[in-house]
Amino acid sequence: MRKFAILTDTASDLPESYYKEHDVACVRLGFNMDGVLYEGEDGEHIEVKEFYAKLRAGSMPTTFQVSPEQAARSIEPLVAAGNDVLVISFSSGLSGTYGSYVVASRELSAKYPDQKIMVVDSLCASLGEGLLVDYAVKKADTGATIEDTCRYIEALKPHICHYFTVDNLFHLKRGGRVSATTAVIGSILMIKPVLHVDREGRLVAIGKAMGRKKSISALVEQMKELQILDQNDPIFISHGDCEEDVNYLISLLRAAYGERKIFVNQIGSVIGAHSGAGTLAVFFRGKRR
Repeated sequence: MRKFAILTDTASDLPESYYKEHDVACVRLGFNMDGVLYEGEDGEHIEVKEFYAKLRAGSMPTTFQVSPEQAARSIEPLVAAGNDVLVISFSSGLSGTYGSYVVASRELSAKYPDQKIMVVDSLCASLGEGLLVDYAVKKADTGATIEDTCRYIEALKPHICHYFTVDNLFHLKRGGRVSATTAVIGSILMIKPVLHVDREGRLVAIGKAMGRKKSISALVEQMKELQILDQNDPIFISHGDCEEDVNYLISLLRAAYGERKIFVNQIGSVIGAHSGAGTLAVFFRGKRR
């Protein structure tokens, strides 16, 4: 039986059904698009398919991090109910959200001295963060203490590998990940970058491939080189509304790894605002990032 509460944020790209089934609290990150506030605490809800349709039509969303006040409003009901709380945060290399959790936890620890609040910087994004949450849930459900679970995922997080490719370089250009020249030339020549999230939790380009299928194959080749999966380790896939490419990736993974558990979900609006429609990513436990 679990001995403490677990809280994460929507940058983990887990579905609502996961949070409910596994009793995980979730802080909602928000964004602005076309003059409308979406998600977060008070914004309008938008379906993922509609979000990507707007991106493809030219909308340019801007995201914002969780504030210390929002973090405190999410954590406090858990500690007020007598729970210790383990927070698993979106990477500090990509957002200031982790810092907001730390500020909130210090304030609440002073207010609720009998409860423990432990904050982990996942150094992960999208279903990389989601995969780390999943490992934490499984560990906690064995009856592990909050301290043991925190140590476990701190040791595990440098082994949560993120490899992904994007269909359109212009969203990466907006985020300063590639130059305008690279974006234009790459799009003309059908060059698809291969990227990962490094040990500091930052987005880094590590290669490129000519064409979409070759870039997807490159994800699997990276995985073959680094994976240290045992029988119970899942593979997670996230995507920016490109189900046909997901099916191709799964066929390559099935050929390499058989009928292992593969979990798939759409990339949510906060991550998708920066990666764009057509992003495809694979996450797994590996030797190193």
